[in-house]
Amino acid sequence: MEQVFERTESRMDKCLDSLDRDFQTIRAGRANPKILNNITVEYYGTPTPLNQLASISVPEARLLTIQPFDPSILKDIEKAINVSDIGINPQNDGKIIRLAFPQLTEEHRKSLVKEVSKRGEDAKVAIRNVRRDAMDDIKKLKKNSEITEDEQKDGEKRLQDITDKYIKQVDTMVKKKEEEVLSI
Repeated sequence: MEQVFERTESRMDKCLDSLDRDFQTIRAGRANPKILNNITVEYYGTPTPLNQLASISVPEARLLTIQPFDPSILKDIEKAINVSDIGINPQNDGKIIRLAFPQLTEEHRKSLVKEVSKRGEDAKVAIRNVRRDAMDDIKKLKKNSEITEDEQKDGEKRLQDITDKYIKQVDTMVKKKEEEVLSI
């Protein structure tokens, strides 16, 4: 039964990692290089992550600069940013690309908080689905007479404790991201 718990915790960790990656793509008014993590650029016919083609820096709180290692792909990088859904227009000066993050309006902040909450709820649903699968595994062990009824009850309680721990972590992550979005 121990492997059921190990597999469950591993899958729940992946849910948290996925939520963290989702939160990195939500811009909170401050320049964050992680917002570019999902952008790929066509480089010699191969889609390549932007962070492998250029150095990305944050010279000011609301500004990102992207300096490609190969200046010939500047236009391709600019095009990839325009096509992405980050909502910021790149400014190309021929050597580097600047991304200026505008001040978020109160209305936009509130919509971002709703998006953060929605993604948090999605993560909780994913965690509960993992719990359901693990419960099924425990019930199968009982059905096959590999564990006793008392062990099944103890396993279900332990599984619920693990689930509660991960749900609490999701709540903490959501609260932290909401505070980040709402801070001016």
